[in-house]
Amino acid sequence: MKLLKTAAAVMTGVVMSTAAWADDIIVGVSWSNFQEERWKTDEGAIKAALDAAGAKYISADAQSSSGKQLSDIESLIAQGATALIILAQDASAVGPAVQAASDEGIPVVAYDRLIEDARAFYLTFDNVEVGRMQARAVLAAQPTGNYVMIKGSPTDPNADFLRGGQQEVLQAAIDAGDITIVAEAYTDGWVPANAQRNMEQILTAQDNKVDAVVASNDGTAGGAVAALTAQGMEGIAVSGQDGDHAALNRVAIGTQTVSVWKDARALGKAAAEAAVALAGGNAVEGAAEWTSPSGTTMNSKFLAPVAVTADNLGVVLDAGWIEKDALCAGSSNAACN
Repeated sequence: MKLLKTAAAVMTGVVMSTAAWADDIIVGVSWSNFQEERWKTDEGAIKAALDAAGAKYISADAQSSSGKQLSDIESLIAQGATALIILAQDASAVGPAVQAASDEGIPVVAYDRLIEDARAFYLTFDNVEVGRMQARAVLAAQPTGNYVMIKGSPTDPNADFLRGGQQEVLQAAIDAGDITIVAEAYTDGWVPANAQRNMEQILTAQDNKVDAVVASNDGTAGGAVAALTAQGMEGIAVSGQDGDHAALNRVAIGTQTVSVWKDARALGKAAAEAAVALAGGNAVEGAAEWTSPSGTTMNSKFLAPVAVTADNLGVVLDAGWIEKDALCAGSSNAACN
């Protein structure tokens, strides 16, 4: 029998004395697009933590379709999910799914992307700080010149959180006239090919007079680096995030300046633990209230990111995040010796 609780009880962590406890916890995970490298790592961590808790994992891949994601979540509910973890394709379009879950007393974990609904538990890394880290690293590497901002998807609130953090760091240099942001573009769906096309168009418009690129994740960084390489401009300062293996190799060989590492294993484990706790009517360890930029108060938990540059590549090796051969291919970085 599936456990049913009110959304208020779920999100505040209050155990209902009249709850009918489920024999099994089933956690349904809705992925926005499972083709990106990092989500496979997240999934592995979620599955391992659910296995340890004796909970069942079911999932669906929305394949970058907000409409499919809604039907996917309906299906996960129909399959008996007692908690949902949702990586939103479109943060605003997913609202009806949160309502459907709430109607069934099913708690929702908004995974890594904000779903601005007080009934959802928001779990992510500090994305404003990720943006700050990206901009700090690029500014340290290239303190003057023309900057390009390659942003994330316009349907993902994280894109603007990142951009806000980047601007905080760059503003003083802009005011001083040391740097100029000559172009910026959103990247539909965070798709690297879209980032590459945007970067190509910007390079054409700027006659290649670009000195640094603040790209908002490793996929968009890869697209930007491909466009730069085609013009013989590889090696200029470029940021990213996620600790994708290809990106860390670019950091090692010098075509990317920083990848802000958000250990997906830690985030996946935390998501599974949160889902199990909420399904059981319990509070999430380490949770706190957080108010969104538009004023929605939500229970949330933020994990700390790590900026990985050529100077501290050993941190990802020591953590077992990447094998030395994958990190060091073509690199003479000291960490590779």
